[in-house]
Amino acid sequence: MTTFSERLISLREARGWSKTYVANHLGLKNMQTYANYEYGRREPDLETTSKLAELFGVSVDSLLGRPEKNDNNNTADLADDDTIFTYKGQPLSDDDKEIIRRLMNGK
Repeated sequence: MTTFSERLISLREARGWSKTYVANHLGLKNMQTYANYEYGRREPDLETTSKLAELFGVSVDSLLGRPEKNDNNNTADLADDDTIFTYKGQPLSDDDKEIIRRLMNGK
C-alpha cells in the first residue's frame, strides 16, 4: 500500500463515508475505480486527485503525503520567533540559531 492509498482510507474512514459515497461524489461510474485507488492498484489522474483533495478538505500535497509548505518560502526567521528552541533541555546559542537559519535557507 502507498502513502496515497493509506491517506485515502484514513480520510474516508474518519468521515464515516463508504467507497461508493466517495466514488459518487467524484462522478465515477464505478465504485471499483475508487476502490483501486485505496488498494494501491491504480492512481487517479490530476483532475481526480484535485477533486479528492477538495472533497476531503485537504491540500493535494497532504493527500500525497508531502509535507505542507508555508507561504514564507519554507524559511524561518528565528530572531523574530517567540518559539523557544532547546536541545537536550538547554537553550540554543545565537551561533546555533544562525547555523539553523542558514540550513533552513539552503545556504
